[in-house]
Amino acid sequence: MIELILIAVISLLAQLVLPWWSLAGVAFVICFLRSPNSGRAFLSGFAGVALVWLVYAFVIHSRTDGVFTGRMSELLFKTNTSALALLVTALIGGLVGGMAGVSGYFVKQATGNQTETRAASRSRS
Repeated sequence: MIELILIAVISLLAQLVLPWWSLAGVAFVICFLRSPNSGRAFLSGFAGVALVWLVYAFVIHSRTDGVFTGRMSELLFKTNTSALALLVTALIGGLVGGMAGVSGYFVKQATGNQTETRAASRSRS
């Protein structure tokens, strides 16, 4: 739960001044430092980023009275359903965050195993 909150807050702040893909770096680092397993790393990254993007898309939807999301939905999906545009936005952002999070966990596993192997080989010598 802490990972999810950290990813959501830090990625929100990072996207205010950095490009959209900075959220991947945030999810990677948080999951590298804190995640206990790969499933939790993916879910934390997915939920944290999807939540931020869903809220931001809803804010844009509210400010434009649904005109922007309706037009984007017509352009991309050939339907006038604004909810579909909001859900696809959250899904794409969530997948980027989830993949970055699980990558961070696996990099931790790869570097952690090398460190343990080196320490074990030094103690044997």
